[in-house]
Amino acid sequence: MVEYGARAKRLPAPPHVVWDDLVARKRVGVRAWLALRSDEVVPEVLEAARPRRVVWSSLWPARPDDWVELTLTARGTETLLGFRLLTPGDPPDDDLTRRIRYRVNRLLYDDLRRSYDG
Repeated sequence: MVEYGARAKRLPAPPHVVWDDLVARKRVGVRAWLALRSDEVVPEVLEAARPRRVVWSSLWPARPDDWVELTLTARGTETLLGFRLLTPGDPPDDDLTRRIRYRVNRLLYDDLRRSYDG
């Protein structure tokens, strides 16, 4: 697998809570956070090891073989949530890479983060 993007930031919730949200991929109900665009699909959970790791399938039908690997590390009462964008083939061009990285950043570090603000 080729990595074409990565980042890690803290979220104000413990790893087991964040892990549950990443596996459930909440789109409706209490603390719904996964608001997808018209060109995105709900990712499948390909691998999961509670509470440290989740691997999603691609959110983008145009890149069906890509993965989003999510790692969770406890930092006190918070979680350091990291992601890596992986592909078995050629990475996307620079413009698409920027858009995908931006979108994953937005979903995890904005939308998911806001769901914890209560």
